[in-house]
Amino acid sequence: MINKIYEKTIKFIKEEYIFIILMLIIIFLGFYRLPYNIYVGGGIIDLKDRVIVSDSKDLDGSLNICYVKSLRGTIPTYLLSYVFDWQRESINDAKVDENDNASDMWKREELYLEEANSSSIIAAYKLKGYGLKINKELLKVLYLYKESETDLKIGDTIISINNTPLKEFSDIKDIIKDFNIGDKISIVYERDDKVKEGYFYLKEIEGEKKAGLYLVKLYDYDIDKEINFKFKSSEGGSSGGLMTSLYIYNKIDKDITKGRKIVGTGTIDGNGNVGEIGGVKYKLKGAVKSDADIFFVPEENYKEALDEKNKNNYHIDIVMVKTLKDAVEYLESR
Repeated sequence: MINKIYEKTIKFIKEEYIFIILMLIIIFLGFYRLPYNIYVGGGIIDLKDRVIVSDSKDLDGSLNICYVKSLRGTIPTYLLSYVFDWQRESINDAKVDENDNASDMWKREELYLEEANSSSIIAAYKLKGYGLKINKELLKVLYLYKESETDLKIGDTIISINNTPLKEFSDIKDIIKDFNIGDKISIVYERDDKVKEGYFYLKEIEGEKKAGLYLVKLYDYDIDKEINFKFKSSEGGSSGGLMTSLYIYNKIDKDITKGRKIVGTGTIDGNGNVGEIGGVKYKLKGAVKSDADIFFVPEENYKEALDEKNKNNYHIDIVMVKTLKDAVEYLESR
């Protein structure tokens, strides 16, 4: 029985080897990862469906995040991007662990969203001026450098290094400054709600002494309202930070939407600084399709958004913002 199966298999391979080779080439082309994200379209989401703030009134207008539909960068999608005018965004993979996989990539997107939500609350409350107490910063592993040697994984929260508790990001440099390249340093970290002990080796990376980790900063805080996020499992990333923070500000302080449909994009940090994003022309297109009145955009993306508006004769106000405060002052003044 086994011999017959073997003989049939060999016969099939000999007769259909060209087909088999072509199939292997197609599979390779379809799955080989290129260092690009390919943006193909966009839309908006009303934040009232994603952010629930206790003891707050409904807004007169609406505040919306915008998103892009993206494809994984492969050889076919990369070539098709030239045919359909899809946007290609290069990814700097130079420092990422070569064993990075799809699970790690999605976990990273979830961390970006978690960071954006945490920073959105802090920035909104800082601008409000009261009702906030920051207890400490939470540092989670976002990337592992190729050179890193550690038992940490993406998503782990570092509690202490060399028996010294971490309260803020700058603590790490202070702790490792007295160690040498090649030293093994003990750490305590949290993974899946369990506290574990581990290590990392100090490495020379990019000409500097580093732990081989890239961390994302979240916050442990107390606030005067309860805020819950209801983002879907398929939604990730940090580009909704500005609008999430603006929405929270409108709910905890005063509503300045004035009946307008407001859309925007941009990252946010705990001090309210707005950062660059990708796929802005597709996000703008989604805002226009939804009949938005205002489109907030980071300084770095403003020219591209304005050029796209002029090119397509869009009827929408594009407003450049560097900080959350800029967006608030614009809405208050109009």
